[in-house]
Amino acid sequence: QVQLVESGGGLVQAGGSLRLSCAASRSIFSINTMNWYRQAPGKQRELVATITSGGSTNYADSLKGRFTIFRDNAKNTVYLQMNSLKPEDTAVYYCNARILLTDHTIDSYWGQGTQVTVSS
Repeated sequence: QVQLVESGGGLVQAGGSLRLSCAASRSIFSINTMNWYRQAPGKQRELVATITSGGSTNYADSLKGRFTIFRDNAKNTVYLQMNSLKPEDTAVYYCNARILLTDHTIDSYWGQGTQVTVSS
């Protein structure tokens, strides 16, 4: 079991920055991938960024160069640094943890989400 608590959302003007945090209830070393998703009103949830237990990162193509995912292992926390924000980045941002089990199934856990609103 993993509990995830996001924070850091809010209202920001276009061009501004926000840093989201996702605090996990257990060591993130044991979590195969930590992910940030977002869901805008009327749209499907989409993957924003991924960081593996080995530190590899991946991003949605449209967000490369503006968003950065990184982690602090000592704090069991993963962050999403968002720069040059645009109104279309407005969404609820969710933290997700995926753990590969010994039977090759995957456990997936979600945080409650944090609202990011970018005004024009």
